[in-house]
Amino acid sequence: MRFAAALAAAALLPLLGGCVIYSSEGGEKVSIVTDQGPARAEALEAVRKVDFDGQRLSVVVGSNGCTEAASFEVRIRDGDPAELTLTRRAPDLCKALAPEGKTVSWTYEELGLERGQPVRVMNPVSL
Repeated sequence: MRFAAALAAAALLPLLGGCVIYSSEGGEKVSIVTDQGPARAEALEAVRKVDFDGQRLSVVVGSNGCTEAASFEVRIRDGDPAELTLTRRAPDLCKALAPEGKTVSWTYEELGLERGQPVRVMNPVSL
């Protein structure tokens, strides 16, 4: 069993190159991955609303009560505009009713973006 866990960890190690984890004042961990290569095929989180003000990205996503910014991996692909994708790290298994969803946000600084830099969110939109 230990061999399988060690093998899995060794297989994932190369995938962590380019991954930066920030710790915010509130104790949340923010995972930002800068990606120069081709887009990876993975299930992207459907977003309900996206708002950029040139300093902060705010996104409304579905939630069962336990969703927070640290629930997502943010992947940024350089370009003009930069392409941003959100992938949920683990399902929100809480039982709260949140039909309006949950707003999560990151500053441009946390995302490694320049103030006012154009950004395109590549996630599908859900109403």
